[in-house]
Amino acid sequence: MKKYILLFVMLFALQSYAQKDKKVFELKPNQSMCMTGKGAGQDAAINPYKDGNSIAFVKNLGENVFSIRVQYQGKIFQTRELEPGVATMIPLRQGSEMYFDSKLAAKVKLEFKDGTN
Repeated sequence: MKKYILLFVMLFALQSYAQKDKKVFELKPNQSMCMTGKGAGQDAAINPYKDGNSIAFVKNLGENVFSIRVQYQGKIFQTRELEPGVATMIPLRQGSEMYFDSKLAAKVKLEFKDGTN
């Protein structure tokens, strides 16, 4: 019985860890997804540099174009369309929100780097 409990706890921990480090996201048609900036439970990605400036590395892994929207203090600061197979860097200042908007299905890879250097 103890083995089953230990196995269950280990599987739960492994699943939680795998979800925490999610880097690839799939957007459905006509979906707008808050990637970062709104806080726990609303962000799709965890930005480990949210308490300062950071750089988002975004790559379109899908077959369709999607848009990247960055807002700061409720105002749209930047918008950019990303073609299939293309990667870009998006500077994010502390407190900004980043959204991915798609009209068609899209697959995106997202990673963050410290933006203070």
